[in-house]
Amino acid sequence: MTTQYGDNSTGQQPHGAPQRPASGNVLSIIAMVLGVISLLFLPIVFGVVGLVLAVVAKVVRHERLAVPAIVVSAVGLVGGMVLGALLAGA
Repeated sequence: MTTQYGDNSTGQQPHGAPQRPASGNVLSIIAMVLGVISLLFLPIVFGVVGLVLAVVAKVVRHERLAVPAIVVSAVGLVGGMVLGALLAGA
């Protein structure tokens, strides 16, 4: 969009222009943190929530760190359940 005084841009986007993403990898980072937490605390809750967030980050938001977040959440989920079973049996 230009002004009437020349070819200077006003910095405004036309209506309907695509918006920039607010920040890049927020869901992926949250999913990774939940995956690490699920190793020690409530793996079924934190691991599953981390996996869901990581999949949403991959499919919907196309975040760059989504695949590592899926791996970390899955390892946290399975590892937390195995660790819990080993400690419960001791």
